[in-house]
Amino acid sequence: MINLEGKVAIVTGGGSGIGEGIAVALAAAGARVTICGRREASLARVAVTIRAAGGQVHAVAADVSQESDVVRVVGETLNTFGGLNILINNAAIDAPDAPIHEYPVAAWDEVMAINLRGPFLMARECLPILRRQGEGHIINISSEAGLEVYAESGAYLVSKFALNALGELLQVENQEAGIRVNTICPGMVVTEMSQDVPGLAHERCLYPADIADLALFLLTRRPNVKIGRPVLIQTMLNPWVGG
Repeated sequence: MINLEGKVAIVTGGGSGIGEGIAVALAAAGARVTICGRREASLARVAVTIRAAGGQVHAVAADVSQESDVVRVVGETLNTFGGLNILINNAAIDAPDAPIHEYPVAAWDEVMAINLRGPFLMARECLPILRRQGEGHIINISSEAGLEVYAESGAYLVSKFALNALGELLQVENQEAGIRVNTICPGMVVTEMSQDVPGLAHERCLYPADIADLALFLLTRRPNVKIGRPVLIQTMLNPWVGG
């Protein structure tokens, strides 16, 4: 049985989808979990689920693209649980597809702020804590679109390629301090963001629990075991109808 008793985790974007799945799994394994996101109602719903199963959770409404919010999330985690061991950088948004020469600047900036600036700010705030204690684990949730180029995927695709590079940099800079960094690149996952996409065969897709299982596997390897580079998780069957 996976045991994370005594561990404290932060899961960004923990109010739905992959973040919710990972937060629930971490709490079920014994970790005390802070979930953050921009929608208070979603966070409250997930917190109720975790507490009903006997887990410990602290919910913080926050925007990871804002430095002051990031500082507050980490500070509240330390005040509530007395430590920090795990950071799951999951918060992300998408934007309408468009070729780069037509891509809206405002959409580009918003996607980059959440998908790339957010993980940078979270890592920057958490790393001094993890480095002082000589152990810790950061997992970035990227995408298959961070490994393959798909036309008109715009800021989302570029942000995920960059997130993969950020994860590699974090690992190189911090492994001698006992910190492990992994990046997970899922294929199509059924979440609030994707469930209504036309032509998607849900029975052929991944689900948040699949990503949570992989995260738990990575978090529970022996301290000297490093797995990477970005870990791709896909389905055997094409998730698109007619594919």
